[in-house]
Amino acid sequence: MALSPTRHCAHCNESSGNTKLLLCQACRVVYYCNREHQGADRRAHKEACHAIKESRQYLQGEEHKLRSHPGDFMTPANLFEEHAGHFWGILETRPYMRARNGLVEALLQIKTYAAVEEAHSHITDILRLCRTDNMAVRDVLPALDLRLGRVQQCYDFCKWWATTGQERGYDWGELENPFLDIKDADLFEPPIKHFLTASDLGHSVAITLLKIKLLLDVRALQNSSLIRSRVPQEILDHLRWQLVSPLTADKKSIMNNTDQAPLIQSLEGQVQDLYTGVKKANKHFWPALLNPERHLTARPEAYSHGSVEQMQLVLNINLDAWTETPGAIDVIKKLTGKKP
Repeated sequence: MALSPTRHCAHCNESSGNTKLLLCQACRVVYYCNREHQGADRRAHKEACHAIKESRQYLQGEEHKLRSHPGDFMTPANLFEEHAGHFWGILETRPYMRARNGLVEALLQIKTYAAVEEAHSHITDILRLCRTDNMAVRDVLPALDLRLGRVQQCYDFCKWWATTGQERGYDWGELENPFLDIKDADLFEPPIKHFLTASDLGHSVAITLLKIKLLLDVRALQNSSLIRSRVPQEILDHLRWQLVSPLTADKKSIMNNTDQAPLIQSLEGQVQDLYTGVKKANKHFWPALLNPERHLTARPEAYSHGSVEQMQLVLNINLDAWTETPGAIDVIKKLTGKKP
């Protein structure tokens, strides 16, 4: 089921549209109808809630150390104000950066929009503080974008890392250089070589899901045309708008097209090419996506390209985005020859 920005009670799933929900004051990313429902959910929520609370407190302590540091020959003063972009190169900042990443990991144990949105915000700021991304948090962000419905942002982000981010002459220490400045790239364009070779496996997996999302939208539009002659136009237009994601709904050239067959064919080819690229880069990934259970608790500390360990890291980052997209895994099943 897709994440919804509408708040729901974690116990009974009642939405905030019908009642004012209570926020868990410990984790601040889970809501309840009332104290009784919060108490009923306590056993299930306690471990993840405690992890988030502890991670926040630890991060606050590390941030306080940096902000109160008077400065010396190793660590300059006013780090946040004057040295954003270079944090990892200043050794004293590394416990803070690790603590912030630890909070992200704790937050992502909770499957609410609020938790994913906060994790996304932290990763975005980690990249602002350390452009060189020594902790590889850029691997996590595309999946979070997709979970939050930010398809365009996901594509722009991945494309920047696949183009400018691969330039040998790019000076990461020069903060005047453009950084993550690709905006509104063409979502429907053929995948570039970096995605097709899965040089960055996690990004290629995310782009595959993104293209599948577009494909499912366009297929839904094509199917809706079958009832065109039997439904008033205003009802059909409303139905078509509800069938697709907001991003596709904003594409007038697509929404007004009565024959989606050429675009469907193009997207099917793109998905096939991306699927093949990921399969060549790591033969373990697609089978694990279809049967992930035994890999869900794996936390490998190192990996080599094409290894089971690489698959496990990428799978655990991306799995929720796939399971929250109805129909996406069925597309992969069809490509692997398995029945949906």
